[in-house]
Amino acid sequence: MISQEAHFTFLDTGHIATPKGWQAGVAASEIRYRGRNDVALLVSERPCTAAALFTTNKVKAAPVLYDQALLERNSTGIQAVVINSGIANACTGEPGLAATTATAENSEKILSLPKDSVFVMSTGVIGMQLPVEKLLLGIKKAAQALDSANGPAAARAIMTTDTHPKDCALQVLLPSGGQIQLGGMAKGAGMIHPNMATLLSLITTDAVVNPTFLHSALQSAADRSFHCISIDGDTSTNDTLLVLANGCSGVEISDSADKKAFIEGLTLVCQRLAQEIVRDGEGATRFITIEVCGALNDGAARQAGMTIAKSSLVKTALFGADPNWGRVVCALGYSGVELEPERVILHFGGMKVFEHGLPLDFDEKAAHNLLNMPEVLIEADLGLGEGKATIWTCDFSYEYVKINAEYRT
Repeated sequence: MISQEAHFTFLDTGHIATPKGWQAGVAASEIRYRGRNDVALLVSERPCTAAALFTTNKVKAAPVLYDQALLERNSTGIQAVVINSGIANACTGEPGLAATTATAENSEKILSLPKDSVFVMSTGVIGMQLPVEKLLLGIKKAAQALDSANGPAAARAIMTTDTHPKDCALQVLLPSGGQIQLGGMAKGAGMIHPNMATLLSLITTDAVVNPTFLHSALQSAADRSFHCISIDGDTSTNDTLLVLANGCSGVEISDSADKKAFIEGLTLVCQRLAQEIVRDGEGATRFITIEVCGALNDGAARQAGMTIAKSSLVKTALFGADPNWGRVVCALGYSGVELEPERVILHFGGMKVFEHGLPLDFDEKAAHNLLNMPEVLIEADLGLGEGKATIWTCDFSYEYVKINAEYRT
């Protein structure tokens, strides 16, 4: 039977290993943390088509450099991913690159996989050398415990300053009638700002997808999810967003309707994970949605929204639920987009506070109450065109400063 439209369903207990042919394992290797798992291993029963986006920071961690070269060599034969938390293996020079290479090559031996089939991610403190022997012992333990039920444990193992794991799974009924699943997990709570993905995130699927389309689908999904979040305006050295398609469902994404549905499904998973990262922002007390419309184009709308989102003055005002419209208008003014102040209309929580270049005589206490909520909406209409974008961010609290003042100690 042919379905006329796609249907998307998030699975209540879904996770990274929910799609067919995926297993996960975890272990405690005491790389930096004590008494908790810090190694996650994801393995597919078949080689995968892979696509990834990486940090645009010029200071790139060893695993980023290794993985970029790996995908150049073999974008259709990745079969496992090793992720460690605690140490980022960034700014570690040649020893760091050697550590990543040793991790990948030894993992291939442990799992009896071919050369160039293991992808490596690391997260944690920058500048510390990775204790490879400890990590390899952890990988061996994780390999002995592979199970499709271990997805949630994998999401917990990759956490650093995160307060809770971030994972999900989506079932997609394609227009052609085929059914596929996507799973995802991510970590991130600080050093979050776009230019690629701004975190570590892994997406799995059991669909059959060719590498060219997979990469374009990932870029499209990232542009509407991970590229639309900011916690603190800092882009990390380790940012990696990876999607792996193992084809175990036997359902090929080939016709245009199915491709559109796949992109939408991938976007939904990415948006769920991206929003969870913002909700878990270091010290965050509010989840903030910024909707910009009336820009000359979508790119300008996103640029304007991201400028508001990364303004420390806006974010501290929102922590105090202060309806300080001037900080938002100021951010729009230096955002670099085309702007005519007399056309701008600004709403806080649905209340209009600024119009025609002037503040309105609004009820300050009522506006404060609208902002003094766990979820806050800011709407800015630039009045110039059809461009629009939605951005997600959080506030800056005292706790954010405390976490980052003591991160290494």
